[in-house]
Amino acid sequence: MKWLDEAVSAGHATTAAHPARIAVLDAIRADRTGPVPVRLLQLSRAEDAFVRREVMDLLSSAAARHPWPDAAEAALARLTDPDAVVRRRAAYLVVHAGGNDAALRALGELTEPVVRTALAEWLRGSVTRLQDDSLASVRFLARLETLSVATAQQWLPIDRALLVDAREASRHLDGVGWRWGRVLYGLGREHHVYALVARLLADPATQDIGADLAREACHGWRAAPIELLPLLVRHCGRGISPAMAKALTTASISEAAMHAHGALVARVPFTPYPKARRPDGSPAPSYDSATATAVLQAKPVDTGRLHRAPEIFGALLDAGPLTFRQAAQLYNLTFKRPGRMQAICAPLWLRHAGPTVLPRILALMTPHLGDYGVGEYYSGGLARMGRYALPALPSLTALIDRRTRIPVNDSTRDGEMMLDESLLAAAIDARRAILADAAS
Repeated sequence: MKWLDEAVSAGHATTAAHPARIAVLDAIRADRTGPVPVRLLQLSRAEDAFVRREVMDLLSSAAARHPWPDAAEAALARLTDPDAVVRRRAAYLVVHAGGNDAALRALGELTEPVVRTALAEWLRGSVTRLQDDSLASVRFLARLETLSVATAQQWLPIDRALLVDAREASRHLDGVGWRWGRVLYGLGREHHVYALVARLLADPATQDIGADLAREACHGWRAAPIELLPLLVRHCGRGISPAMAKALTTASISEAAMHAHGALVARVPFTPYPKARRPDGSPAPSYDSATATAVLQAKPVDTGRLHRAPEIFGALLDAGPLTFRQAAQLYNLTFKRPGRMQAICAPLWLRHAGPTVLPRILALMTPHLGDYGVGEYYSGGLARMGRYALPALPSLTALIDRRTRIPVNDSTRDGEMMLDESLLAAAIDARRAILADAAS
């Protein structure tokens, strides 16, 4: 088992896709009583805290889907480990390898707040029975979980209890504000969040919780930055805490908020969120019908991509009808697959085929307006169609008028908010262009 000891001590066994990690996990899946898992359980008692951390991580990965009593027993022994990281990872492993009952028993026996909080955190729904626990962080988690499934008639007493415990809970529980915000978002309690942020920010002892809650609100609701930026600025004081700075940075992503409160925000020292990079605006190559024909002649009929398609087909359409082969190429670019190329070429196909194809074109485009990967291109395509895209206005307006963010996927919540803002801006620009062309 020398190779295993070396892989764990070097960190290779917990490195994603590393051969050592793959070998360890494969050995555990094949036989949980084999030499590899037995050695890992022994290493959970190693003198080196780093090794114990790595072992807790590995055992957790292997126990994620199936109970593992031996791993749970090893984790229970590490709940009193001198290293806080080991204790937290052990708490996760107790829940996932031993089950909720084992975790609840451990919670009842232990007094150390960090590990009790960690156990409560991973218990999820089963933590609701601990609303009267002696530790504020455990009570807070239990009441949050209870609130997430409560009826509107039950909200008020739970709200009050959460507010009472928030400050003390934050001593042992990270992310009180964002946890609270996610539950309230799930309940659709937008305006309650604004009132709660104001109350938390007004108390210096809970300002950071209020800032975290404000940031989470901005991630969830489009109107939140407009509502909360003035509050955040008002309570900045002489110094800006990291939590407040992050909340201001997040709120600055909103173009509407910055338009409304830009002068107010300009007086506060914080780092605005970097705006998305736009095309550099370099002039497009100029094509005439001869050069455009030559480009298309070198491409197969079933081409899936064509750089500068608007300029190439635009030059040909300016000169006259497309040839059969050119029309087939444009048809394939427009109808074969959704994506950026379809969004760019759909207005060209409309120009080629005429208004009779409009219903089919719009049916292609409107379902993708909220797609975070290509939605901006589809809004841009509708904008280029001008008055012909009037039937798409309900779809654009629905995207513009929604109060919550469009679900997108990015590595950070701020990045996801930025994607929604970009989709919103593109839809607004498209609606403006369509209406302007229709009025001309």
